[in-house]
Amino acid sequence: MTKLTSKILKGLLLGMVVGLILNLLPESYVKDVVIVDGILYLVGQIFLRAIMMMVVPLVFISLVNGSAGVGDIKKLGRIGGKTLLFYILSTTVAISVGISLGLLIKPGLGVDLSNNISIQPNINEKLPFVDVLINMVPRNPLEALANGNMLQVIVFAIFTGLALASIRDKVANIINIFESLNELILKMVEYIMYLAPIGVFGLMARTFATEGYQLMLPLLKYMFAVILALVIHGLLVYGGVLKVFTNLSIVKFIKNFSPALSVAFSTASSGATLPVTLDTAIKRLGVSPKIASFTIPLGATINMDGTALKQGIATVFIAQVFGIELTFSAILTVILTATLASIGTAGVPGVGLIILSMVLKSVGLPVEGIALIMGIDRLLDMSRTAINIMGDAVCTLIISKTEGEFNQEVFDADNVEEDKVEN
Repeated sequence: MTKLTSKILKGLLLGMVVGLILNLLPESYVKDVVIVDGILYLVGQIFLRAIMMMVVPLVFISLVNGSAGVGDIKKLGRIGGKTLLFYILSTTVAISVGISLGLLIKPGLGVDLSNNISIQPNINEKLPFVDVLINMVPRNPLEALANGNMLQVIVFAIFTGLALASIRDKVANIINIFESLNELILKMVEYIMYLAPIGVFGLMARTFATEGYQLMLPLLKYMFAVILALVIHGLLVYGGVLKVFTNLSIVKFIKNFSPALSVAFSTASSGATLPVTLDTAIKRLGVSPKIASFTIPLGATINMDGTALKQGIATVFIAQVFGIELTFSAILTVILTATLASIGTAGVPGVGLIILSMVLKSVGLPVEGIALIMGIDRLLDMSRTAINIMGDAVCTLIISKTEGEFNQEVFDADNVEEDKVEN
């Protein structure tokens, strides 16, 4: 467990304890006004505002960079098309699995935090899905950026990135500027995450001070729902497509790919795991180095199935705890937003939190709900990252197999001795 994860977890637990103690104390000016609605509210809201501050610049700049890189797939023709199609479809399936399981398990029922909303939600119950699609295209991109209209920002960013990719040689300086801006934004996110333990403490302490013990069961149900969804997506969805397109065993795949999965679980970063993912895929899965060198780095950029899955469950959970009914149109908007946002989103810890706030904003749900899941979310983040890179490897296996560049002997080889050496 990283130091930051440990600190966030401590902030979560300390906030829960302090909040429960405050909940048991009698009403008083010091407790209610000075501490709960004063200090704790101030600390929590500043942290939330810092997160929201980064949403638009992070999404826009990351997606411009990501889609500029995706534009290179035209050079690889058929392989690029297959890869991009797999990643988009698998991400859509992942978030659909998450939303479906959230609606089935209903982790947020049993608690009502509607009184804790600082800004009233704005779920449009009568907006037809065709209008959602039309509204994705901004009339004024600058207005979309200023107002934080996330679907419009996403579409404009992807369009900008693809246009840059098509004339890459002529706009190399502009692409370099966006790459530098991306580094700057990620560093700012890193600084904000340093404040996370204090922010989580303030948010959780205030929430538990007003709500008491009734939040414990919903949080446990949320964790169970996320873990179950990850298992379903990893074993059934990935296992199913692997069997259909390659006739390979998902159990053997997981065994061979375990070194990369363990690194992903410990670092909670697809980007940091990338070298191990690439090396393991080539040496233990038998995929073509030529194909893997394209599909796996691309997957680390645009394929975030575990993260998208979590966003689906988290959105349903937050809507339920605040007593807000998600309409069919809102659910489709969440699926669209999370799928598109996965393109170009940096595979580093903390970014998924900002993307979740963007998804909530896209359907008018209160970002205050992030406070409920943030502490435990850091623990779940490790499992999500493992699913993210698992999808990259499955895609690479399928592409290698269908292109006739798969080494069955390497995949079937017994890696027990190699594992002993590595350990």
